[in-house]
Amino acid sequence: MNAETWPNLAAMFYRQALRLGDKPFLWAKEDGKYKPLSWRQTAERVSRLSNGLTALGVEPGDRVVLVSENRPEWLIADVAIMAAGAITVPAYTTNTGEDHLHVVADSGAKGAIVSSQSLMARFLPAARKSALMEFTVAMDDHAVSQQSDMRVIPWQRVLAGEGPGDNLGRAADKAGQWKPTDTACIIYTSGTGGAPKGVMLSHQAILHNCAGARDALEELGLGDEVFLSFLPLSHSYEHSAGQFFPMSIGAQIYYAEGLEALGRNMIEARPTIMTAVPRLYEMLQDRITRGVRQAGGMKEKLFFKTVDLGCRRYDDAKGLGLLDRVTDSLLTVLVRKKVARRFGGRLKAMVSGGAPLNPDVGKFFIALGLGILQGYGQTEAAPVISVNRPRKVKIDSVGPPILDTEVRIASDGEICVRGALVMQGYWRNEKATHEVIRDGWLHTGDVGMIDGDGYIRITDRKKDIIVNSGGDNLSPQRVEGILTLEPEIAQAMVHGDKRPHLVAVIVPGKDWAEEWARKSGRPADPVDLAGLAGDDEFRKAIGRAVDTVNARLSNTERVRKFILAVEPFTIDNGQLTPTMKIRRHVIHEVYGESLEALYR
Repeated sequence: MNAETWPNLAAMFYRQALRLGDKPFLWAKEDGKYKPLSWRQTAERVSRLSNGLTALGVEPGDRVVLVSENRPEWLIADVAIMAAGAITVPAYTTNTGEDHLHVVADSGAKGAIVSSQSLMARFLPAARKSALMEFTVAMDDHAVSQQSDMRVIPWQRVLAGEGPGDNLGRAADKAGQWKPTDTACIIYTSGTGGAPKGVMLSHQAILHNCAGARDALEELGLGDEVFLSFLPLSHSYEHSAGQFFPMSIGAQIYYAEGLEALGRNMIEARPTIMTAVPRLYEMLQDRITRGVRQAGGMKEKLFFKTVDLGCRRYDDAKGLGLLDRVTDSLLTVLVRKKVARRFGGRLKAMVSGGAPLNPDVGKFFIALGLGILQGYGQTEAAPVISVNRPRKVKIDSVGPPILDTEVRIASDGEICVRGALVMQGYWRNEKATHEVIRDGWLHTGDVGMIDGDGYIRITDRKKDIIVNSGGDNLSPQRVEGILTLEPEIAQAMVHGDKRPHLVAVIVPGKDWAEEWARKSGRPADPVDLAGLAGDDEFRKAIGRAVDTVNARLSNTERVRKFILAVEPFTIDNGQLTPTMKIRRHVIHEVYGESLEALYR
């Protein structure tokens, strides 16, 4: 059975559970060690929870909000909601009270499932303001104690009803009644430019993504695969690529403890496929190169020789002479195998999506023997539209469309997509729906081209394009990506629409700033960005890094002036989305006047 014949996502899960039975499926830390839930154990909990939700009054088509960190209960809750014929409404754990209120009120949710006490404390005030919200299920026992007039029910009590026992087939048949075209989830966009809209995705849209991902990655030799889940499951990328795709191929899923523990969790889980956003790969590159530079000596020389030869081999394998080819082979043993062990030792591919990947970052990993496949998509397409193929990687492209997906380039260069992956529309927002779906084609808002091999190249983002006063179209993401390759610059946002040139907000690199402060005799632990922003010598040092970048840019792309941020762009201060994209409108609110002052 495959994605084309499964009627819905819940039925897919049950059929896989019937097939795989007592094999391990979900792994989470317990008492400091990873421990598994089998497919059968997971299915029993899904069935009990689904029955419990039905007993609470959840009916087909009802919306249930899900607020939790990545953990086995997230998947169990998600599938249980869908098995009951209801619609999952994932919400970010980083949501503020206002964010939760928007999701609860806009979706008209009947109930919610929330994990921890801290998340419950932030969620319940919003839930109380909704006349439609009838209950909240608390995954953790201590989250039940929240003082509230909202009905808060312990997870274990909802699971206390009868489950399927050995009769998973009956549970599968019951789940199979829901149609492929029924809405599976409403995922609220992360809001880079305003209030989030609820994207309605059908079961068939996500199943289409699963089939497309399998077709694209079969060249790797898919077998007993292992995924490490760390991107938020409330984001469509991880929801499809990190949850339902692994489920569709019978893979195991390990849940990471967090970004800081990612390196350790990789060694423990030993994943075979890894999905992440470009910002994470940038952070990994920075962490690896910093460690090598600190080690110094022969280790540093061998490492950078490996990167150099690997990049040259990627650009032109025939360009390597005999001595270089021999050296490159030797470095695979001395360097590449050691790097591979830091990623668990059996990684077949890393997949990058969610934002454009800087080609230099991609080449860095390819040079080290870690295959990286850049893909492309958006929530409105469930979300994967295209991805590079393992046997033919073009790192400056996002690959060809996935299976059974039509892509065309409109007369103005916009990328348009058609197929079962396209959303049903924005929840209760026909006007916005008709703006992006016309004659069955999803208008992505991205500008690009398709090369002779059918690979898509993204050249701009229509909404983000800066048009300066001279009429030149500029891509801010390209300039920002090049700026942040410098160790002095951790984050950047450029500004200059309808202006004669670009200016920028720059967040200095933390490690570089601490080192600069130590050498200058200033307090370095912790580094005071607000204080350093007023230091002329510090600004000059950042300025030299900007000059280095400007030398690689065209005249119209160069950053003429800049201001220094007083704090990093983070999720907590609202300047980053949960998937680490910058929120331009929020940063403009904070620094807009200072940026405009640079033109005076």
